[in-house]
Amino acid sequence: MPPLAERIISGDRRALARAITLIESELPEHREESGKLLAAILPHTKNAIRLGITGIPGVGKSTFIESFGQHAIDQGHKVAVLAIDPSSPKSGGSILGDKTRMEILSRHKNAFIRPSPSSGMLGGIARKTYDTMLLCEAAGFDVVIIETVGVGQSETTASDLVDMFLVLLAPGGGDDLQGIKRGIMELADMLVINKADGDLAAAAERARHDHAAAVSIMRPNSEYWATPVMTCSAIKGQGITEIWDKTEQFRSTVTNNGILETRRSLQARSLMKSEVVETVLHEFRSNPELSHIWQEIEEEVANGERSPSDGACQLLEKLRKI
Repeated sequence: MPPLAERIISGDRRALARAITLIESELPEHREESGKLLAAILPHTKNAIRLGITGIPGVGKSTFIESFGQHAIDQGHKVAVLAIDPSSPKSGGSILGDKTRMEILSRHKNAFIRPSPSSGMLGGIARKTYDTMLLCEAAGFDVVIIETVGVGQSETTASDLVDMFLVLLAPGGGDDLQGIKRGIMELADMLVINKADGDLAAAAERARHDHAAAVSIMRPNSEYWATPVMTCSAIKGQGITEIWDKTEQFRSTVTNNGILETRRSLQARSLMKSEVVETVLHEFRSNPELSHIWQEIEEEVANGERSPSDGACQLLEKLRKI
């Protein structure tokens, strides 16, 4: 077993941080090393509950995760938060400020917060989010939370990484039922109306009632689980206990009925297909000869000399010959 893997399994947080940096690297030598590392830690994974939390910007995701995470730690768990920040389409940079927004949780010995840039990936996640999640599980974190970018309409990819997909909503935002796309609602295993306190308490209850009515006419993800719609005030800690209890109930239900094992198996298959596509694209970008061919054919497509589909076929044909 690689020494880095041994340190991760022993709970070394610095080793965990170093390993995440390693698997996020695009350098060829790091890709090979990260593959060996993941193979070594894989038998020590799959013991955590994986939660995906999404919601539009300003809904209070970070505040909710901090309150929820602290409650989980109080119940004897270790919590890892993988926070995905949007990358600038111009500069490619990300703010990565989630540790400052979860100040109390980030200082707890049983919590680990890792911000990562989306780097242009759709679905509100980063390319290596799944591998990062496995590393956290191997390090002993048994509650892993993925906080998506929260762009509002392309968060469905995140549901393919987690056991439970939680959608956070805010009251008083106009037509609440238009605040989130139907596709995301259909994937949600739980809807939570945040900021249910003070002057917004009544609006939160109305939003809960409206969304519960909408969910009741949608096809559920499973015959064994009806999507609950709940309210909370993350900043005051109200309703967090009830949401945690529902989370544990969900985990028990999907485990006992074999849904969890099936869902994770399908996710792994889907992620492998996605990784094949990303690996091919990486090969074109990193190989000087292929990169030159890519630019030539791309220019022909841009000038209308080739169709996009013909351009793609030509690129793949070149790849086969190298």
